[in-house]
Amino acid sequence: MLTGLIGQAAIRLLLVSSLVALAIHALAARTGSRRWRTASRLVQGWVFLCAATASAALIRLLVTGDYSYPYVASYTGPGLPLVYRIAAFWGGNAGSLLFWSLVLTLYGAVVVGARHEDSERMLPIVSFVLSSITLFYALLLNLKANPFVRLDQPMPPSGLNPLLQNPGMTVHPVNLYLGYIGFAIPFAYAVAGLWLGRTDAVWLKVTRRWTLVSWLFLSIGIVYGAHWSYEELGWGGYWAWDPVENASLLPWLTATAFLHSAIVQEKRGLLKAWNVVLVSLTFLLTLFGTFLTRSGVLWSIHAFANAPLGVWFLSFLGVAAAATAALIVWRWPALRANGRMEAVVSKESAFLLNNVLFLGSAFAVLWGTLFPIVSEALDGRRMMVDAPFYNAVNMPLAVCVLFLMGIGPLVAWRRASVQGVVRAVAVPLAVAALGGTAIAAALEAVFHRWSLLGTLAVAAALFNLWTVAFEFFQGVRARMQMTTDGVWTSLVRLVANQRRRYGGYLVHASVAVMAVGIAASGTCHLDAQVQLRPGQSADIGAFHLTFTGMGVTPGTVSRDMYANLVVSSGGRSLGVLRPSATFYSDGQQPTTNVALYSRPMQDLYAVLLGTSPSQGDIAIFDLHVNPLVQWIWFGGYGLILGTLLSLWPERVRRQAWSVTGVPSALDGLYQQMAELEYDWKMGKLDEEDYHRQKQALWTAACREETMEAQLRARLERELEDEVRGARLGEG
Repeated sequence: MLTGLIGQAAIRLLLVSSLVALAIHALAARTGSRRWRTASRLVQGWVFLCAATASAALIRLLVTGDYSYPYVASYTGPGLPLVYRIAAFWGGNAGSLLFWSLVLTLYGAVVVGARHEDSERMLPIVSFVLSSITLFYALLLNLKANPFVRLDQPMPPSGLNPLLQNPGMTVHPVNLYLGYIGFAIPFAYAVAGLWLGRTDAVWLKVTRRWTLVSWLFLSIGIVYGAHWSYEELGWGGYWAWDPVENASLLPWLTATAFLHSAIVQEKRGLLKAWNVVLVSLTFLLTLFGTFLTRSGVLWSIHAFANAPLGVWFLSFLGVAAAATAALIVWRWPALRANGRMEAVVSKESAFLLNNVLFLGSAFAVLWGTLFPIVSEALDGRRMMVDAPFYNAVNMPLAVCVLFLMGIGPLVAWRRASVQGVVRAVAVPLAVAALGGTAIAAALEAVFHRWSLLGTLAVAAALFNLWTVAFEFFQGVRARMQMTTDGVWTSLVRLVANQRRRYGGYLVHASVAVMAVGIAASGTCHLDAQVQLRPGQSADIGAFHLTFTGMGVTPGTVSRDMYANLVVSSGGRSLGVLRPSATFYSDGQQPTTNVALYSRPMQDLYAVLLGTSPSQGDIAIFDLHVNPLVQWIWFGGYGLILGTLLSLWPERVRRQAWSVTGVPSALDGLYQQMAELEYDWKMGKLDEEDYHRQKQALWTAACREETMEAQLRARLERELEDEVRGARLGEG
């Protein structure tokens, strides 16, 4: 009981502390005094302490099984392992809101420790935005979804949903939350940048880094969630275009668009307004996704049942969207680009087109997700949008994105010639087309399925892999020509000195590998439902399965009924698959347990749907053969590795720039010259373009140096005048 009282007091204190924090952050931002800025940092830590105390109290109640708390009784029960008792913290609606508050305040406590140029002015505003969001969740915890409500008598425990009793429960939701909540930080910096009228290199550097961290967590959550769904839910697939799955994909798409357009702002000073809009849109889409999960407007296996918080989230979303739009309109003049797009054929144009495709995909997913609500409002009938709609719209866009991912590295910044681009892509595109056709033909020969879109997707993925490999090859060769290093030393130093660039290429290659897996499994998937008596056999793809009989494994709270399927292929025995169904003594709905024979080239997937004892012990099986599914998971690992490589700090470059960690205007010009030199050595520019652009950059750098020298001379004169004046005053 004492633990519950502590938790109750902590969430009350969280609400009050968030209100106090808002006032302190506002004073720190308004006055700029050191005292208030220090208080602003300390109060962020205090708010986190409140959320951490409440979280610790709830975890203790869950672990000890105090069933006088309805939340504990609803998500735990006797015999539930410790890891799932802890996972119940975020497994229910009220607990997940507290977990959300915990992560958000933790991010806030970390952010206030940041040091960068103008952090003294930006951080109080960033903290104000984060505290506003924290206050909203504290209100929900105290008024609508309090996990510390206590009954006079213990209630019968319901236990955690069996589908959630999986190790994935400790990985998938946690990473989704870390990603979802993390997008609040770039948004807070966007608000701070708009308020202060500076969306420059400092803002971009901090925002991009936090976005990349959040994007990584969300990517892990999505990929792992797909893997979990594939192995646990028993429907044979990994992505169902479920409304809540879509809600996780939407901010991922807009954040991906921002991570690419941010490079254009960094290199060329373009797309400032576009980037602010993307960062804001990503955060607003996380609120929209949370609204979908907790409003009950759409059914989903992932949604929280009986969670009438839709009005609250919709109101908060409306306020946040209106305030952000007003701020962007107010600061629109400060969002003008520093330069202009010099040519249609250039790397910046490829990035912009890439952004349009990502936004197009996001709009299609959003429209499909909202269509049941819109149709019901207009026609009174709820019309659902199924997977064919999403696939028909998004698959062509995905193929275009894959081709752009391959073309982008081959195009130079600022200006490139059409002839040069055609010359650069002709050979790899031809090889990729041949390779894609060959792979599609091989799959057709085995699975008797073929798709033009699938073939294009495989060809685009191969094209992408070729360009990534070519970038590594050219980079190593150029380094070997300039140094005495060997191949491996050149490769290691090349990657170490340009981690962001080559980490990004690794992510591109990983996405291409995933795309091959998605295209192959989507196009050539085989499935069949069969009824077998003991001794009977069935064939699917290259596999031959013989049903040898049923069995039962008894347990204390459940029992498993299983079937033995002897699997062979080409006359060679592969082993026994044992799909099963679990029945619970407390009356919970039975669950199926998938049996999987998984290899890099194909998976055999078997589900026991049921039995028919009245017909002579007939068992009903759902069988699937999914080609290249493992490639999706392998690609996911590569994506994580590439993103971590991109996040690793580049110390050499930071030291070379300035004490602020971001390049000045002159540094930026020198950086562009270095990029030009790189593009020239990599063969992306012809002789004429290279010398013309080099001359233009050199002229601009000389002009900038002159301006800096004049400014320095003026400052020195003013300083001398002040010193002279002070001495005269003393005399």
